Amino acid sequence: MWTARKEKVDFHDWQGRWQNPEEMQFSFSYQLSAISYQQGAFMKPFRLNKHGKLVFPTSIFTELDFSIITDLNQLKAIIRRDFEVKAPTGTEIAERAAAGGYAARYDLLRDIGLHLFWANRYALVMYDKQPMRWRDVPRTRDDVFVSLLQPWEGRETKSQSVRQAYAQLPAKWNGAAEDELFEILFDCFSNKLHSATSVPPIKATIAEALATADARTTTLGNYNPDHPSYSVDDILDVSDEQAELEALRRWAMVLHNQHPWDRSQARLKPFAEMQDDDIVVLYYPKNRHVLDFINHEKSGVTVAKQAPTPDPAVEPVRPYPPMVIGDDAPIQPKIEALAIRKGEVICSNEDVVRNSPSSWSPMSAEEIADKTGIERRRYTAEPLENIALEAARAAMKHAGRGPEEIGAVLFCSCTSSRLIPSTATWLSGQLGIMQTHCSADIVAACAGFPYGVAEAIRLLREIERPVLLVMAEKFSDKIGNARPSRMIFGDGAAAVVIAPSDGERDIHVVQTYASGPASQVNSIIWPNPDFDNDITVYGPEVKALVKRYLNQMMGELSELGLEIDMIVPHQANKKMIIEIAEPQGIDAKDIYFNITEVGNASAASIPMALADAVFDGAISKRSLVFTPGFGAGAVGGYVILSLDPAMVAPEVTTAPAMSPSPTEAHSSIEDIKEAFHT
Repeated sequence: MWTARKEKVDFHDWQGRWQNPEEMQFSFSYQLSAISYQQGAFMKPFRLNKHGKLVFPTSIFTELDFSIITDLNQLKAIIRRDFEVKAPTGTEIAERAAAGGYAARYDLLRDIGLHLFWANRYALVMYDKQPMRWRDVPRTRDDVFVSLLQPWEGRETKSQSVRQAYAQLPAKWNGAAEDELFEILFDCFSNKLHSATSVPPIKATIAEALATADARTTTLGNYNPDHPSYSVDDILDVSDEQAELEALRRWAMVLHNQHPWDRSQARLKPFAEMQDDDIVVLYYPKNRHVLDFINHEKSGVTVAKQAPTPDPAVEPVRPYPPMVIGDDAPIQPKIEALAIRKGEVICSNEDVVRNSPSSWSPMSAEEIADKTGIERRRYTAEPLENIALEAARAAMKHAGRGPEEIGAVLFCSCTSSRLIPSTATWLSGQLGIMQTHCSADIVAACAGFPYGVAEAIRLLREIERPVLLVMAEKFSDKIGNARPSRMIFGDGAAAVVIAPSDGERDIHVVQTYASGPASQVNSIIWPNPDFDNDITVYGPEVKALVKRYLNQMMGELSELGLEIDMIVPHQANKKMIIEIAEPQGIDAKDIYFNITEVGNASAASIPMALADAVFDGAISKRSLVFTPGFGAGAVGGYVILSLDPAMVAPEVTTAPAMSPSPTEAHSSIEDIKEAFHT
């Protein structure tokens, strides 16, 4: 977990523990990193800044977990994908500018930003920088590094070409803001002395640098340790009326902080000519995982882990029929209550755009809506277990059931980080249930509702007591910089009380599926070490598994011969579902969606949509509803149920928090002036 709070440290006390400043600097950096890891692996929470706007710190401050990077090839692949593929070289920017290849100032500014992230690609993720007088630099340590650089040929001419081209371009949104951004970015660009193409990931030790003929590095001239830079809060608290400019301003501030000195005074100097009072820039590994990675690579003992080759997928010997609950069934399952709890923080498409990292291609808020059918998704600052507990309590209250009556508790989620005790047993304890026949977690991702209902019915037959089925997801702190995941997923919880009945039943048919070709099974992954453990979605494979399962479901549905009143599917991607459903003869008007406002809450999405269909008036009387679900792990399934509006509890509400409208946004120029006290 990345944390943004400022630590209060007595530096006099810290200085007494180490022999020299560079040891203190490295140890302090490591301590802060260690704190982050201890607070929760894989978790990357959002926060609200001083303007009440939603910000994603890990989209702004690029970090990689080196404990999961196995070798240099994996690192280079990550860097190539996130920094190199979309970034032009400095020469390409100059040539494009001179040829009139930019339509507006913002387009040129964005290219400069992409280039600078690429130029700093390894420093950003691996090292902290520390200027030091040459006389004080340790000569023999193997954990202190220096960058060996080659000059950028034609730098001044190319930089001048870019400045001239910028002056001729029209502003895209806000001329004053774009000019201010140009001054920050161009100062970094025009004073970049080295060619970025030849920057290696593992830098040289001082001993290696001194032994390299004609090796050069940066010296800083009149170095001022109090040179203005931006604090974490300065960067997070940026606000701009235009989402794209807000994102670019954060880029500019992060890039400025990579070289917090008077860049115009910097020079490339051979080590052979170095004087005692020259200030050089030392590189310290950000944490012990980076240092371990460097040492392993230099020792040559790393072994790349090979993924096993999957066997070809083979069809089952015969289809699995759905479970039909007829009038002769010994237990008739009744839905006594359905309760939902949505996230209290609204994340709009504008919020997604204003937090764009440099690894994303440009996409506007409107384009996200067109692509996914989502305009807003709901996040929560609460732990996953807490929102699950709120939904469970609301469902039990609406059903009129006490803890002594609940025979089993099932919890469906693919985002729980709780292993011991399981979330189901934790919920049982929190609800005051002294004992159940079964309290267990089920990981069935977006098919959590049909999987949970199927298991609840099996348990009903054993215990003949109410089963509490809880479904909850918290994606917001597991997304990081994965754009498809950030566009799609939201947080939320739902709970259903299913009880045995001698009379009318509410659940008529249940079906579950799993597996398929390995590419579909692995179409959604969390944690994914190739994406810094962020949850990742591989769209074509997801679409293939949805199409496969929906075809199978429609075939089974036609054989059942039921008159369905409404389809309430898993809220995966509105556009994708309609495109796949229409060839099956399903009219879009017969499908209920709430994804526009809540996003995809995986296991909780179907029950949340059922409740919203009642709240919206789409279901106003007892109706027969078909609820298909499909998702990660190539799981799928459906429930055919009768939903009566009386089953749905009042929504568990907390005051929604959302970013203020652009007209209320604080001036970005004022933010910068405040940061630099001007």
